[in-house]
Amino acid sequence: MKLIGRDKIFTFTKKHADSKAQFDSWEAETEEAQWKTPQDIKQRYVSASILADNHVVFNIKGNRYRLLVQISYKNGIVLIKNVGTHEEYMKW
Repeated sequence: MKLIGRDKIFTFTKKHADSKAQFDSWEAETEEAQWKTPQDIKQRYVSASILADNHVVFNIKGNRYRLLVQISYKNGIVLIKNVGTHEEYMKW
């Protein structure tokens, strides 16, 4: 998959350094993935929340952080929409 919006993760991990390793791992796995359906994501990320309009929320670092993306399965693109703490996510 092609990732767009990595700068949001970069900026977030500068402030929350304890999340960097897990975000790095998520990015590497996502680049290698070939998701064609939401079920492909759920097979690897059981705790991911599949939302309307091809949005997915990933729990990072044991649900401490959240990552909201929108996926174009047809084009193989993952757009990073928002990154935040669990508390920030509750306000999105």
